[in-house]
Formats: sequence, C-alpha cells, structure tokens
Amino acid sequence: MSIPERDYVVELIAKRIAGDIVMSESPGDALRKWREYFEVSQLQLAKVMGVRSSVISDYEKNRRSPGYRYIRKLVLALIKIDVARGSPKLRDLAKLIGIPPGVVIDMRDFEKPATAEDLISVVNGILLTPRLPLDRKVYGYTIIDSIRAIATLKGTEFYFLLGGTPERAVIFTGVRAGRSPLVAVRVSPVKPSVIVLHGPRRYVDPLAIRLAEIEGIPLILSALPDVDSLVRRLRAATTISAGPVGPV
Repeated sequence: MSIPERDYVVELIAKRIAGDIVMSESPGDALRKWREYFEVSQLQLAKVMGVRSSVISDYEKNRRSPGYRYIRKLVLALIKIDVARGSPKLRDLAKLIGIPPGVVIDMRDFEKPATAEDLISVVNGILLTPRLPLDRKVYGYTIIDSIRAIATLKGTEFYFLLGGTPERAVIFTGVRAGRSPLVAVRVSPVKPSVIVLHGPRRYVDPLAIRLAEIEGIPLILSALPDVDSLVRRLRAATTISAGPVGPV
C-alpha cells in the first residue's frame, strides 16, 4: 500500500500522524484517537489492514507495543479509507498545512546547493533565457500541478510552495504555454531561483519568457516525457552539486 496519487501533502499528513503516535506517551490512546478522528470502526480498519479486529483492540489498549511497520500500515489504511470516502478528513488536515491535496506533487531539499545549470541536465531541459546567468544557488525544489494550483490556491497560499527559503527551483507541470505560472510568480513577493516548465512540447508563450527575464529568473523547459520521470530524476539528484545525473 502506498500514498494515493503520489501527493506530497498527503505524504506529509501521513508522516505527521505516524510521528504523533510514535511520540505519544500512550501509543494506544494515540492509535484510537486517529482511528476515531477518521471515523473508522475497529472492524473496518482491521479489514483494510488484513488483521483481526482483536489485534486493533490489543494495540489500542496498550496490550501490544506498535512497531513502525504496524504504524505505517495503520496510517495508510486510514488514508485509503478516507480517500474512498472522498477525502473529507485529509482535506481538513491539509488546511492546517495551508495547501490543498494534489497541488504539491513533491517538495525536497538538496543535501548540497545546486545551480540552474545543474538542473538543466537533471530535467533534460532547454534554457529559454540564455542571457541570464546560471550560477544562482538552488537549495531545493517544489513540483507543482499548475492546473490545480491556479484553480484552488489563494495568493498567500502560493508562498508556501516556495518553501522556507526563496532559493528554490519551482517546477510547474501540466503547463500549456507557461503564461499563467509566470504571472503568478510575477505578482508574488517571494521569487524562486529557477523556474522549470513541464508540459509544452513546441510553444512557450513569449510573455512567459519575457516575465522571467524581467524577474531575472532562469526559465527552463523540461523535455522529460512525464511527471513520474521528473520526480524520479529530481529525487535522485538530491546531491546534484556533486555532479548531474546522466541522460534518460
């Protein structure tokens, strides 16, 4: 069982629930709290987890001490049940983070700083702003579903996507021509170090390129075939300052 729809926010929620259980002085009470929060019976949970309901009861009454495998399995089961119901609890928890599920596909920091030039190799990219320098430091990346972001985010929520520091690469996926993402960056007081567009095959709006030039932000067009490839290569490149990964 895995995180549904490869969603960074849902993954983050899962980790926070698991951490709450691990750090609790009474893991059994924490297990029961989260099961009841998701409005799931012991019988329902046991069925999805593939265990007897008595096992659930034993853990909640602290007759057994849960290991990380059990906690992970339980948290993913609660998420699976909630997704099947339309994700009402996940949406509420996502509000506490500030970003609706589905907007952030992935967000990670590099172990060592990279540059825009490094990223061109990683994302199989084409530089659209050749007059801008490529030596700006990049300390992490955020992959955004641009269609969902534009449809659901408020202006203040967009700032979260840039992470704790503006020295990030922001990768917009599902892009048609690139104008809307660059307009969003243009009006934001916090700017990324690099912008990557993923989606256009032949045409990028000249206004998008012009806005990137005005902001002094290198703009890269990724030629990778799909989002999965983008995620895999960026995750593999968490130490890209030691040398970029090879071609696809």
